[in-house]
Amino acid sequence: MPSADLATADDDTDVLAAEREHLRRSREFLQLMRADVLSLRAMGGDPVSEEYLKADLYRRAESLRDIPDTPLFFGRLDYRDADLGALPGPDGQAAEAWARSHFHIGRRHVHDPHGTPVVIDWRAPVSRPFYRASQSDPMGLVRRRRFGFAGGALTAFEDEEFGSGQVAAPSRILIEEIERPRSGPMRDIVATIQPEQDDIVRAGVDLTVCVQGAPGTGKTAVGLHRVAYLLYAYQQRLSRGGVIVVGPNKAFLAYIERVLPALGELDVTQVSVADLTAAVPVRGTDPEPTARIKGDARMAAVLRAALWAQLEPPAEAITLVRGSRRWRVPAHEIAGLVTELRDRGVRYGTGRELLAHRIAHVILTRMEASGETCDDRTHEAVRRSRAVQQAVAQVWPKAEAVRVVFGLLADPELLARAAHGILEPAEQAAIGWATPPRGPGSAHWSAADAVLIDEAADLIERTPSLAHIVVDEAQDLSPMQCRAIGRRCATGSATVLGDLAQGTTPWATSSWPELLGHLGKPAAELRVLDAGYRVPRQILDFASRLLAHIAPDLRPAASVRHDPGALLLRPLEPAGLAAGLAEACGDALRTPGSAAVIAADEQIPAISEMLAAAGLPHAVLDGAAVAGAITVVPVTLAKGLEFDQVIVFEPARIAAAEARGLHRLYVALTRAVSRLTVLHAEPLPVELAS
Repeated sequence: MPSADLATADDDTDVLAAEREHLRRSREFLQLMRADVLSLRAMGGDPVSEEYLKADLYRRAESLRDIPDTPLFFGRLDYRDADLGALPGPDGQAAEAWARSHFHIGRRHVHDPHGTPVVIDWRAPVSRPFYRASQSDPMGLVRRRRFGFAGGALTAFEDEEFGSGQVAAPSRILIEEIERPRSGPMRDIVATIQPEQDDIVRAGVDLTVCVQGAPGTGKTAVGLHRVAYLLYAYQQRLSRGGVIVVGPNKAFLAYIERVLPALGELDVTQVSVADLTAAVPVRGTDPEPTARIKGDARMAAVLRAALWAQLEPPAEAITLVRGSRRWRVPAHEIAGLVTELRDRGVRYGTGRELLAHRIAHVILTRMEASGETCDDRTHEAVRRSRAVQQAVAQVWPKAEAVRVVFGLLADPELLARAAHGILEPAEQAAIGWATPPRGPGSAHWSAADAVLIDEAADLIERTPSLAHIVVDEAQDLSPMQCRAIGRRCATGSATVLGDLAQGTTPWATSSWPELLGHLGKPAAELRVLDAGYRVPRQILDFASRLLAHIAPDLRPAASVRHDPGALLLRPLEPAGLAAGLAEACGDALRTPGSAAVIAADEQIPAISEMLAAAGLPHAVLDGAAVAGAITVVPVTLAKGLEFDQVIVFEPARIAAAEARGLHRLYVALTRAVSRLTVLHAEPLPVELAS
């Protein structure tokens, strides 16, 4: 949209021409920056260091790779000259030092051969007014310009003037970008971040933030952009400590995988919850009641009891012969050392190592008291002596996490002792193996078992902590899964994303404080996103009819988009379902953007056959990203995904398929960002009645 203060169409053309020239030059400068990096030689002091340097240069060059169909900048800020003195530059210096009154804002920093910035990174302090400035608080701006793009080509601009006292009209370019049809993986929202989202994105590195976000509020994108911001603002700290993104499944990870690379961040690991704790191959599944018990936080106490029950009272005193002298440590003294170490709360494996040192110290104290000269070599020789090692092995046996869990599940008597006063007998019977495998290698471990093994491993040796973790769809985590994630950011921070209304697992939480307690972050700040930007109001209002039944304490989201044609309810006769599905999919294929059919898992094969019979190209989502004109999505894999057009097939089947079927239906109904079609021959669930 042309600027309100530009007098003629010729002026508009001149502005566009100037901005396009700036874009062309910026792309040239970015190519030069990448070429400079590629021209550098990795010269290390040894082959290993040289390989590390080569890898670092490669990553740097990749982060500078231009993406032709992605705008290099999306906005421009014009500052009042009088406000430049206090304005921080991109590297923290005063703005006067680089003598600029306007700045182009983009996904990455670009400078010319003299080092003068031509595009400023969206994460820099100088860029923040692009997201936060308002007529009441212009933050030093006289003008904010937004750019419209088609692919990588600049097609339009729109100016918002500050200081006039008039309320600015909604940005058409901003709205069009939000509503633009999407296909393929998720894209960044760096050009459309809203003030309440920006508050979360720029939250400090030491702060753990929990985001309760309704569908379409951008919580996943906010979490990913927070990672990108933290890596920019606290680069050394986070690069040294490590960052990971944890998602519910591989389909979700495939959907979000391009967001961070598009923002220039290539070194963030993305992993599913199952892969995070994959200490054993998962080949089995648990019945729901069993999985619920194994996921209960009480299992941590059971595992601790089973592990420490391996300690044995000393069978006899230690007698160490050195030369002509014999040194003796009585059994009761060894028992005292064991008690002292256990009461300190050390990890099991650490305590075992310390016990040998403690015994050696006792012996060396007596040797020194008798006049012998001792040093570190003497201490090490005593610690490694056969007598001390045999005593430690008898009193404090080695432990392996897999064998600890195997023994617990395979031995009813051991389980009964460890779970006494913690689990009821019926609960013990539910998790124990009726027919124990011959050994850990032949066990059909379940996903819940893998989490138990991860807990046991941490009881033996401390799990290293990362600098930051983002966990999405957190409402579906079991308490034990929360513990597994929490210990990986014990000394770091986290961004916790989710929606209580979308909790679909049997152990899904109904309380963020409860989940954050299991995560080890009870002091986390809770932020609520309830303004929907992607999902039209008609779709959200329809899906929100379920909230009174699935999450009565949540306030329905209020969408900023209004589209009377966004929702279509189509009751059909059973005999007409196949034809109705083919017609709806045909309509979707004639409209730009992505399209999906979401249905109960058991109906997916039949739906695929219907579409094949109608000659409609499609692909079935089976756990990884797929490319197809229409994606057929089992409802259990739909969470976190979005499509321009969604056809929900037989909602009543989705609602009746599981105990939390209404939660699953809420997820299905909120995956559409342009149009939702509901096809049904069976009556709609009564909870959807108006």
